[in-house]
Amino acid sequence: MGQQIDIEVPDIGQVGGWLARPEGEPTGALVVIQEIFGVNAVGRAFFDPVERNVELAYDEEGFRRGREMIAATGMERAVAIVAAAADWLRTALRDGGDDGTGSQRVGAVGFCWGGTVAYLANTRLGLPAVSYYGARTVQFLDEPLRAPMMFHFGGNDSAITAQDIALHRQHQPDAAVHVYPAAGHAFNRDVDPHAYEPESARLARQRTMELFHSALR
Repeated sequence: MGQQIDIEVPDIGQVGGWLARPEGEPTGALVVIQEIFGVNAVGRAFFDPVERNVELAYDEEGFRRGREMIAATGMERAVAIVAAAADWLRTALRDGGDDGTGSQRVGAVGFCWGGTVAYLANTRLGLPAVSYYGARTVQFLDEPLRAPMMFHFGGNDSAITAQDIALHRQHQPDAAVHVYPAAGHAFNRDVDPHAYEPESARLARQRTMELFHSALR
């Protein structure tokens, strides 16, 4: 089940989110970070500080507006939103009867632009994180990891070169870096038949869950 929530972000204001609760007692929590397309079925409201409830189509106009919204939002505000969401989740875990040891068990997973934000949630906030095809991460690769980290890349992604992937391995040797030869960019986007590559998405999800099961227990 799930519900709409609002998260108060210091110096920014309220940002919308969607809280999804699993059946049974959670062992931890995840902040899921959107692609560039705003509020839709596969991601939520990091653009709220600029414009509330932005939802963009998967077309050229959507890409154009998404890039504008990314520039207007900025990485600093994006990381601040993750920090506030993580604090909200820690409080929810604690208030839900957690014995205290689980109140820090929060990770981050992000896609495309959100994949880079997830990486920064690791280096700047210390959250275990998984980045799917984060094409903007190269400029931040000198930042040291502070928690377990995993990267997923499509072997046919025109936005992320083999050299870029090699730089991830070179600068972050402690991270798990996976490349899926049959996949391109956005291979996990199951609402887009032109991008989705189901076998790569299945294997990436399995590896992602293994990391979080280990890091958040």
